[in-house]
Amino acid sequence: MRENDLSNQIDFDAPATFCKWPSLNGQRRSDRPGPYLLLDGTLGECIQEFMAKPTATRHLYEIHTLPQEPFLAGVVTAANVTELAQLRDFFARTVAALGPPTSEENTKRPA
Repeated sequence: MRENDLSNQIDFDAPATFCKWPSLNGQRRSDRPGPYLLLDGTLGECIQEFMAKPTATRHLYEIHTLPQEPFLAGVVTAANVTELAQLRDFFARTVAALGPPTSEENTKRPA
């Protein structure tokens, strides 16, 4: 892959936690402390768990991870998680379609 390839810049294997805000009737409870832990794993695993939740309740969830500037903040909210999932799936399809680089591609040098 190229050095400026976005897939090299987002680490889906980075440590992350999947959290849920306390809620009542589908709304965050402001009278409760912050979100509680559901999963301690990788960014990719947390994205997978998030995408398995019903769309109507996704606003109650967030992923905490180390910032990956300029692409990810330390807290990834529902709107951004969906985009990350699509990006991750796009990378997976692209890699599958292109296959691994050949030894000839690895030895080519820019002119």
